[in-house]
Amino acid sequence: MVNAIKGLFISCDIPMAQFIVNMNASMPASEKFIVHILDPTHMFIQPNIGDYIKSKMAEFRDQNSYEKPT
Repeated sequence: MVNAIKGLFISCDIPMAQFIVNMNASMPASEKFIVHILDPTHMFIQPNIGDYIKSKMAEFRDQNSYEKPT
């Protein structure tokens, strides 16, 4: 019998994939969301966590953006 799990496919560059893997590693065991890592730039995650990852990526970008001093 096949054991199938529904997942969201993510394709990104290696630094973003590492950001997602590290975010997953910082979660408690019951909240880990990566279903399977295919290669360094592709992975399956739980479908309900997609918006959470987008918001964390936006926060990270905002913290690391440069604004010219006035």
